Amino acid sequence: MTVDELFDRLWRQYCGTTATAARIHQRFMVMDGQVVNDHVAFRTFADSPISLARLEPALLSLGYRQDQHYAFAEKKLRAVSYLPAHSHQPRIFLSELVWQEFSSAFKREIAAVIAQIPPDLKVTPALLYSGRLWSLPRQASYELLAQESEYAAWLYVWGMRANHFTVSVNHLTLNQSLEKVVHGLQADGFALNTAGGAIKGSPQVGLVQASTLADQVIQSFVEGELRVPACYYEFAQRYPDANGTLYEGFVVASADRIFESTHRQESAN
Repeated sequence: MTVDELFDRLWRQYCGTTATAARIHQRFMVMDGQVVNDHVAFRTFADSPISLARLEPALLSLGYRQDQHYAFAEKKLRAVSYLPAHSHQPRIFLSELVWQEFSSAFKREIAAVIAQIPPDLKVTPALLYSGRLWSLPRQASYELLAQESEYAAWLYVWGMRANHFTVSVNHLTLNQSLEKVVHGLQADGFALNTAGGAIKGSPQVGLVQASTLADQVIQSFVEGELRVPACYYEFAQRYPDANGTLYEGFVVASADRIFESTHRQESAN
């Protein structure tokens, strides 16, 4: 599988549950003629057959290389960013939930989920769009997880898939600033994540970001159907440093609030 084939498959899966992203993508295609992906993000469980360390070889096999490590103490997450072999390919942001740091009840729920994943699972790039590797979710488990970690609740429902794609504002021709992008989206009625402000970061830290709120879609649970947050669309603008080198990494304070795009109380209807 090539990088282009992987992201084509991921994009089609993503648009199947994120109608807002498909509409915004088409909007930019009409106005700007192209949409380049800055990065694509994935979520997973630490200490599991799909941990960050277990998944990394699949990324390296595609020519990606490890860039920077990040820690999100409050949300109990770790993350690593990866740079592609070719500049036209998106960066990858892979985060994992450090679930052993939560309550006993929470840990029992996650342990039961992880126990369903084959320990000798073959790790290939296709695993990134494999969805749930465990049984149909239960509403009681979903609610219990969400009380301590919205991240965990989202991952429990959706499994392995792209959590979000990101428009590179640097590559837009008409919408040449994130401020202009945000203003246009709000004027068109798209709901944005305003936690910490609609625009997060600054040119001084090398990166500014914004995102929609996650679409809410109907998902099947053991007890029936439930409307839950799906995925969101992000927008990023990068700035050069004093030496003229474009900033390639991520900003923890901004990413911490971007994670909240999938919070239930923040999600778009």
